[in-house]
Amino acid sequence: MTHTDLPALLSRPAEGFYTSEVPASQERRGDGWPLRTFLPTGYEPNYPYPLLVFLHGHGGSEEQILRLAPQLSRRNYICIGLRGPRSLGLRDNGYPAYSWESDEESSSGIEEYVFRAIEQTRRHYHVHSERIYLAGYHEGATLAYRLGMTYPERFAGIISLNGALARGGRPLLRLPEVRRLRILIGHGVANTVVPLEMARQDFRLLYTAGLSIRMHTYAVNHDIHLDMLRDINRWVMQAINDEDL
Repeated sequence: MTHTDLPALLSRPAEGFYTSEVPASQERRGDGWPLRTFLPTGYEPNYPYPLLVFLHGHGGSEEQILRLAPQLSRRNYICIGLRGPRSLGLRDNGYPAYSWESDEESSSGIEEYVFRAIEQTRRHYHVHSERIYLAGYHEGATLAYRLGMTYPERFAGIISLNGALARGGRPLLRLPEVRRLRILIGHGVANTVVPLEMARQDFRLLYTAGLSIRMHTYAVNHDIHLDMLRDINRWVMQAINDEDL
């Protein structure tokens, strides 16, 4: 089911994909940012849902990455997909391609985009404030790491799919606060774009720093394996179950 407009605040909006826009701040006075939303089956407005914020890879888009949401779970999450600010033209299949590559000025715009998209989603739907996860693929994983470790108090965890920490940065600058984050790494063993050893280095760094981190490898290259999504679902739901004990 696909819808072109964000639904009105009904008691039970239908499952499916919704396209809307996040208004830019008055200071920026630019065009709004695209927001793609997936609502679960049987959306229950009285239940605080975990929110997964999907960040696509190099050459992807918010629509492309959010197609993963129903395969992850049709019932457990509200999911949103955001679009990188840099246009790369069209892919071979004719669909538009984008990147998160940015300079220092546009980097702050990306942060505003992410936080305003989360705020807008929370205004429309019931989101648990302490169950917001950043889920990045490839280039989007690097952004998820950066945002999560810069603002650890705003997120429950980071999911990296075939991605890696930015090399040369200082991801542990806020180490005491960062230790509250949960990290899940999913990586293809035959990945030639982001070699497996890079993900293993990230795992060792974060594990040694005392973070709660888990890593799974899969018999794929740079693609997203269905088992990656199953493991994300188990990992998030296990955290919720642990909270309720």
